[in-house]
Amino acid sequence: MFDQYLGISPKSDLLLLQMLGEKLHKRSFLHVSSTREGGGVAEILQRMIPMFTEIGIQARWEIIEGDTKFFNITKKIHNAMQGNPERITKKMWDYHYEINGKNADKLDLEADAVLIHDPQPAPLIEFKKSGLWMWRCHIDVSNPKKEVSDYLCRYCEKYTAAIFSVAKFARKMGIDEFIVSPSIDPVSEKNRELTDEEINKTLNKFQIPTNRPIILQVSRFDRFKDPIGVIKAYRIVKKYNDCILILAGSPATDDPEGEIVLNEVKECAANDPDIYILLLPPFSDKDINALQRVAAVVLQKSLKEGFGLTVSESMWKGKPVIGGAVGGIPLQIIHGVTGFLVHSIEGAAFRTRQLLNNIEMAKRIGENGREYVRKNFLITRQIRDYLGVWYIMENKGRSIIEI
Repeated sequence: MFDQYLGISPKSDLLLLQMLGEKLHKRSFLHVSSTREGGGVAEILQRMIPMFTEIGIQARWEIIEGDTKFFNITKKIHNAMQGNPERITKKMWDYHYEINGKNADKLDLEADAVLIHDPQPAPLIEFKKSGLWMWRCHIDVSNPKKEVSDYLCRYCEKYTAAIFSVAKFARKMGIDEFIVSPSIDPVSEKNRELTDEEINKTLNKFQIPTNRPIILQVSRFDRFKDPIGVIKAYRIVKKYNDCILILAGSPATDDPEGEIVLNEVKECAANDPDIYILLLPPFSDKDINALQRVAAVVLQKSLKEGFGLTVSESMWKGKPVIGGAVGGIPLQIIHGVTGFLVHSIEGAAFRTRQLLNNIEMAKRIGENGREYVRKNFLITRQIRDYLGVWYIMENKGRSIIEI
C-alpha cells in the first residue's frame, strides 16, 4: 500500500513510518469514536486503519453506540467546548457516563495502545484495564465554556496523554500533551486525480452549469461552519460577478442538529436558482472530489474549526481557498501565500472577488497550497505522528535509533 505514496509523500515520512512499523510490529492499536460516517474523524480512520495493518500493526476501530438523548447531550458538550453557552446538567453528565459504561461492557477495549477520539467516548477511561490510553481532541477548544471543560477534564486527565490539532487548543491537565494536525489521503477516492468524464458525470447528476465561476463550500450543515454567512458573502459577490454557489455536505450520525441547520440554509437561500444546496449521502467522495476540482474559489468560512480538512483537500487540488481565521485553518492557510484568511462576511466577499478577477493570482495561490499540503498534511505524516507519540510514551528518554 505504501508504494502508492512514493513520489507523493516526503521521503522522510515514509522512512520514519518504516522504522516505527518495525519497532511496533505486531502490537495492537485500538481507536474508538462515535461514528463511522460523516465528518473528518471517520474519514481519516477509514483510510488509516488499513495502513496501520499494512506496516504490521494490529489496528482496530470500535464505535460507541447511543440513543438520540445521548447524542443530543454530546452535541451540547461539543458546542460548549467550542464556546457556545449550553446548559449541561448533572443528570446529563450522568447519562453520558452511563452510556459509555454500557459500551464498555460490549466493546473489546484491550490493546497495547488505545486512542479515544473526542468527548463522546471520553468516559471510557474509567473502564480501562490495561494498555497505554490517549485522548484525541479534534474540535476547536481555544475558548471553551469553563464549567463544561472542567467537567470533561475529570476524564481527560486520567489518560496517559492528550493529542490536539493546534497548540493553542492544549489545556493544563497534568498529563503529557502532543500536537498532531489532521491530514488527507492523496490517493483516496476524494483526492485522487479524476478524468473529465468522471467530473462531468457529477456535474450532470446535480445539473450544475459550467458557464460561470463556481464558489464552493463543502462541510456538514453546522452553524459553526457558517453556511448562512457564505450565502450572504455570495450575494455581495453576485452584485459584481456572475457566479453560482454550491453548498455541499453529508450528514453525520452523531450530529442531531444537522437537519435543523439545513432547513435554515434552505430558507436563507430563498429559492435562488444559482444556489445549489447538496445534501450528499455518506461516502460521496468522488462527487466531492469533482466539485472541488471545478470550483473557481473554495470557502471554509468557519466560526470555530478544529482543523477543517476541506481546506487541505481543496488546496491539494490546486484551488485558492478562503477560510475563517479560526481554529486549525490558519495552520493550513498562510495569508496571501496559500490562501486568504478572513474575519467577516464582507472580507470573504472581497477576497472571493479578488480571486475571481485575478486568474493568475488564483493559480499561483493554488500551486503554493498544493505544495504546502504535500509537505505538511498528508496521511503518511499523521500516521508517523501517532506512532511517534505511542513510541515516545512507552520509551521516554530513548531515541528510535537506540531501541
